[in-house]
Amino acid sequence: MLIQDTVKSLNDLFDTVEVLNELIQTSTDRSKGFADAAGAAKKPELVALFQRHSTDCAAAVAELQRLVNSIGGTPKSGGTLAGTVRRCSVKAKGIIGDADIAWLEEMKRVEDRAATAYARALTAALPPQIHSALQLQHYAAVRNQNFIRDLYSCRKAPNDAILG
Repeated sequence: MLIQDTVKSLNDLFDTVEVLNELIQTSTDRSKGFADAAGAAKKPELVALFQRHSTDCAAAVAELQRLVNSIGGTPKSGGTLAGTVRRCSVKAKGIIGDADIAWLEEMKRVEDRAATAYARALTAALPPQIHSALQLQHYAAVRNQNFIRDLYSCRKAPNDAILG
């Protein structure tokens, strides 16, 4: 029975590390996306918004990496290839068209993906302290998702102070 318990504990540990590493990659893509968006945005208000979101996402990555280390795992240190390709695509799209709108569209997509990834992670069997940390990060991701979605939806509003 001791061997079975040890194997189950190791499997649980590996599963937890896998869940956290997926979120590290997702949040790294978010942080890099917001940083690229800040560098490309034309409106100062969007630059500040994107910079703040990039910093918040980088802090989430650091916390996730600390959690992986705390359980003896090896944290991922980067984003995904798909995220890199998407950012390059949006940079090109922004050169041709409206960079602010192109980045808002992309960050809306990225935040939708992040909120889904966090919701999925919260369904996993995780230690209580990790589950609590992910709940807080999920809340922040959903808040970002809603804000970016609303901002994107207002892009055609004639009196929009940010996208005007």
